[in-house]
Amino acid sequence: MLLSALLLTSVMTVPAVSDCADLEPQPWADLCVISSDEMKGRLVETEGNARARAYIIERLTEIGVDTVGDSYEHPFSYEQALDFRDPDSPRETVNAVNVIGVIPGADRSRAIAVTAHYDHVGQNEAGEIYNGADDNASGVAALLATAEHFIANPPRHDILIMAFDAEESGLRGAREVVSNPVEGAAPVAFNLNFDMLGYSPDNDIWAAGPYHTPALTPIVEEIAADASITLAAGYDSPDEDPRNDWTLLSDQGAFHMGGIPFLYLGVEDHEHYHQPSDEFETIDPDFFLGAVSVAVELAERIDADLDTVIGRGATD
Repeated sequence: MLLSALLLTSVMTVPAVSDCADLEPQPWADLCVISSDEMKGRLVETEGNARARAYIIERLTEIGVDTVGDSYEHPFSYEQALDFRDPDSPRETVNAVNVIGVIPGADRSRAIAVTAHYDHVGQNEAGEIYNGADDNASGVAALLATAEHFIANPPRHDILIMAFDAEESGLRGAREVVSNPVEGAAPVAFNLNFDMLGYSPDNDIWAAGPYHTPALTPIVEEIAADASITLAAGYDSPDEDPRNDWTLLSDQGAFHMGGIPFLYLGVEDHEHYHQPSDEFETIDPDFFLGAVSVAVELAERIDADLDTVIGRGATD
């Protein structure tokens, strides 16, 4: 098994956020911390966002992930309108920070970028915190679990662990690394993106990307056969209702636009999406931990079969 049996064991009582440090298994604790009120919704360029970033860096250091260059932090900036509804609105400069580490592989000529955004939407005018437990503390927790797996099981290729900032502002962190590849990192050959792995009333999670890269289909099907949750491929065809094509809707969209194949793992939108109710207490631990197990296994299989995955042409 890729994760311990503990990872798939039900957590019978949802603990208080203040007790995060005592929670097990580790992905459950990571989810608790990143979605806590102390992070104030993790809006880009805020103190809460910086706290979340510091926690991710602390965990990467504990796990043993290498920096790329001399720091995990890779700052960037972008311009955005003060009022997005007004095309003539004045613009402001926003300073953001991606967190990037690397786990060296046997073949260091190319890399798999495993990604999840850590920012969220902050607070509303009434002061309510949008903690973003599903969106996307859950994805970051899966990212950290993937890092732990590859430290224990050295990969064939370099694994870039990328926690992106400013996804909610238009995939800004992902667009930055695609447009300006990280100095000192191997070229990215594939992107595996995690966004919203924590809550599904129907107990299902979706893998988008096999339409564009058909060699992913048997990998998804084989993992689905043994998964504790329902895993299916879909939401990636341009023939569907545009609202049901997720190709460009999270950070994998930046990689796709840059000609890099991807697989996106995530759930359908739900009643807690971008609401204050997207809280740690809302997350179903059995589903979330099952999704983490799927995420880690997908990463392992893509690393093992990378030549096959990227050797077949995309349909688009």
